[in-house]
Amino acid sequence: MVVNEDIGPILEGWPLGEGSNVRKIVGADGTEKVQIRVLLQGFHGILQFNCDGRPDGQRPHGREFALDHYEELARRQSKASGSLEPFTLTHEQAAELFEESSITYQRYIVLLQMNDYQRVIRDTARNMELFRFVAEHAAEPDDRKQLAKWWPYIIRIHHTARIMLRLEEEDYSAAMNIVEEGRGELEELAPQDDETFTIEMARSKKALDELEKAIDDRRPLSELELLERERDEAVRREDYERAAELRDRIQDLKQQGEQPH
Repeated sequence: MVVNEDIGPILEGWPLGEGSNVRKIVGADGTEKVQIRVLLQGFHGILQFNCDGRPDGQRPHGREFALDHYEELARRQSKASGSLEPFTLTHEQAAELFEESSITYQRYIVLLQMNDYQRVIRDTARNMELFRFVAEHAAEPDDRKQLAKWWPYIIRIHHTARIMLRLEEEDYSAAMNIVEEGRGELEELAPQDDETFTIEMARSKKALDELEKAIDDRRPLSELELLERERDEAVRREDYERAAELRDRIQDLKQQGEQPH
């Protein structure tokens, strides 16, 4: 029997409540971890994962990630064979990578909720690399297609994190550029006859539209935009004299902008 491993004191010191069920801690090994307080059918518990490296703390094949191991095997085979014999993943090896992508996904969803955008960008980029690797090297056709339906979703999350970082810095122009990058990447995806792909594509396009509106709402208006807004309000109030004055000022500003500097 294992003694002194009761998590009761931890639970008692961590009340269950809205907005307080996820936290970061420093583990006994000195690394940063995330804990999630859970209540399921009357049972209380804690889920925990590492913030860096593999979420489960494992080192498959002696590497930080299984993907690192298989990418190294592919490089070695390419170098040894002069690319004449392409590296292939067995079904079992592909399944190992599917499992790794799943636990990485579980982590970046929680990190997104915690506004840890840098790590979300890192994790989604790694999963996209894994998607591409499996699609290129899996021996079984079904394995090559297994992750493709999730491309719209992962593009959405990756770009959302990038946008939120730029908004924290109040770099609205860069945030808008990332919205357009995301739209471009979605448009480049090959169409798929798959319900999940179709649903996630629609959700991702809508999410980027909403982010664009949020950026537009938050960024400071230019002098020209302020005048145009005031003009529209004057027209709404039927104050046409004021609207005409504003129209002339707007025209002057536009002409100044067209002049060479």
